[in-house]
Amino acid sequence: MFIGIDLGTSGVKVVLMNAAGYILASSSVALKVSRPQEMWSEQDPEDWWQATDRAMRDLAKQHSLMDVQSLGFSGQMHGATLLDKQGKVLRPAILWNDGRSYEACGQLQNRCPDIQAITGNLVMPGFTAPKLVWLQQHEADIFAQLDKILLPKDYLRYRMTGEFYTDVSDASGTLWLDMETRQWSSQALEACGLNETHMPTVVEGTRVTGHLNEALATSWSMPVVPVVAGAGDNAAGAIGMGIIKPKQTMMSLGTSGVIFSVSDGFVANPAMALHSFGHAISSTWHSMSVMLSAASCVQWVADLTKFNSVQEALQAAESRSKETSCSVIFLPYLSGERTPHNDPDAKGVFWGMTHLTTAADLVQAVLEGIGFALLDGLDAVRSVQSIEDSIDVIGGGARSRYWLQLLADMFAIKMVYREGGDLGPALGAARLAALGVEGEDKLSELCAKPKIIETFLPDLSQQGMWQEKRGRFQALYHALRDI
Repeated sequence: MFIGIDLGTSGVKVVLMNAAGYILASSSVALKVSRPQEMWSEQDPEDWWQATDRAMRDLAKQHSLMDVQSLGFSGQMHGATLLDKQGKVLRPAILWNDGRSYEACGQLQNRCPDIQAITGNLVMPGFTAPKLVWLQQHEADIFAQLDKILLPKDYLRYRMTGEFYTDVSDASGTLWLDMETRQWSSQALEACGLNETHMPTVVEGTRVTGHLNEALATSWSMPVVPVVAGAGDNAAGAIGMGIIKPKQTMMSLGTSGVIFSVSDGFVANPAMALHSFGHAISSTWHSMSVMLSAASCVQWVADLTKFNSVQEALQAAESRSKETSCSVIFLPYLSGERTPHNDPDAKGVFWGMTHLTTAADLVQAVLEGIGFALLDGLDAVRSVQSIEDSIDVIGGGARSRYWLQLLADMFAIKMVYREGGDLGPALGAARLAALGVEGEDKLSELCAKPKIIETFLPDLSQQGMWQEKRGRFQALYHALRDI
């Protein structure tokens, strides 16, 4: 048996997988995000740890963990977790959807003109490196005490093993990784006033990075097992869904919205804010578009319109969609945007409302607006590579059959929902844990695509309507950008 631990933005999820790849038990504990100032987004790493501990204790109550062979990680990317020489956290972690370092991006670009060539990615405030430039300027006392910088899941690893490691896929999102060598770039680090001693060791996602300490093993009623490197959440989600070969493509409908596609070697298009990262397995890369607010917009509009739940809001949208098309357009930029705009100042907008606009209309507009933004991301991916003729979908939003059919129609491509789609990153972390002890030669066996639950075929009869509406969506953003 193998354990996968996924440290997400909205919660920690742990799963227990058997040798055949089936999930035997799972547990999750919710997390909250702190926004002390506009454009700021933070979490306390101690909250991550307490949530992980609670989830693991609950997992042990559900099923015996005495036969576990290893555990692996998945985690939200880009977060800056800062430790002093005693291993104590210096301040709340600055998260992936934090926009405070927008000005620092320009400064970093000036300090290291070759940074795009080295990292294959545009300098954006969501990445880790600009956060450290901001810290150096605005919290110099904390920067002076800095001894180690860890990505969120790697802080959990440190608490479990005492070791400082990260994996290639997660390190790819820092703007400090040389994408050709898959190791830290001294040039990029120096531009932030750092060196390799501040960083964890970079390894491939299937590498063993230490062992669970005895006290925790006793507390969680399990053996002292190897702890495997793991992956950033999107790469782990791809491993969970068997997205391991060129052109295979996945969409994640979580807090953020992601199009993830395995590339044939390393490809890049920083001009469209496309992410080009190392995958969680050796000598493999992927391209990825990211929108900062996806399913989180649905929760927001459900709360705003006083529906009792997201499910009730989705049911209202589905009922009204049978009556007439929605004239309202929504820009889903509640946290700014990455691909393709790289615009942390972008804002959410409802346009086209009248006295007749209903709460259900607003929910429908949000679902469509997220779809249009994801389509912009798909265009960015297609600018560097081709994809297969279907997209696998994971994440909390993928549980809505109505939304998946809507996306299939908008994208004019088949959408596939598979077993484990709601557990993608945690399942991927468990699969990486298995690869860590079984070896990557078992990749095809251990990382097969899960069983299909449902396939959503596109209705191509409405393509003209979707293309016209998408044109208005894009024109609205560009018309408002300078305001």
